[in-house]
Amino acid sequence: MRNQIEFEVTGSYALFTDPLTKLGGEKLTYQVPTYQALKGIVESIYWKPTLVWYVDEVRIMNVIQTESKGMRPIEYNGGNSLAYYTYLKNVKYRVRAHFEFNPYRGDLAGDRNEHKHFNISKRCVQAGGRRDIFLGTRECQGYVEPCEFEEGKGKYDEVPEIDFGIMVHGISYPDETASMERLTRLWRAKMEHGIIRFIRPEECTMTRSLGAGSVKTFDVSNMQAVDELYAEYFPEGGA
Repeated sequence: MRNQIEFEVTGSYALFTDPLTKLGGEKLTYQVPTYQALKGIVESIYWKPTLVWYVDEVRIMNVIQTESKGMRPIEYNGGNSLAYYTYLKNVKYRVRAHFEFNPYRGDLAGDRNEHKHFNISKRCVQAGGRRDIFLGTRECQGYVEPCEFEEGKGKYDEVPEIDFGIMVHGISYPDETASMERLTRLWRAKMEHGIIRFIRPEECTMTRSLGAGSVKTFDVSNMQAVDELYAEYFPEGGA
């Protein structure tokens, strides 16, 4: 696929919280990462408001296993409470994602250099990302490196199908849609032979409104042009 990157992300723990489990102060992870969590990882590797990243598929490499930990989160009115968080343990995922130019950011049309964005994104994968990588939450550090998506053997390669039911897909923000309304998207997640193939955000038919949002303004005062960034990553001008 055009402008597609492949990478492997690993970590000792991950927490892709099922929102239904947060009502009582506890947190229970989904069995697999959400589209939004993986998109956040991709954007930590490389992101500019000129681009919209789409996660195409994820390959689950390790056995799905969990571990519960007693935590003492800070309460809003002060003090601490006792809660149990259930994390995924020893995770390894291989991800395919591609970018498209954001059609709703006409103000950034001058930053749409496909060749430079793609080469910078590949270089950022090799470097392990431009920002810290988190697996669902800040206390779960992740590590990124390049990979060949289909190489190696995953623990679920021989499993025909696992249905995870209805899961959160992600959140739609005004800067990536034609609407000023923020939406939570849901979808039915299914893994086939170890691979979850995601539908695009606009294909999600189950949504819930989160209220009105806003579009952030970007210009030379708060955004580095792709030409400048490319010159930093490729001082000799090559890819």
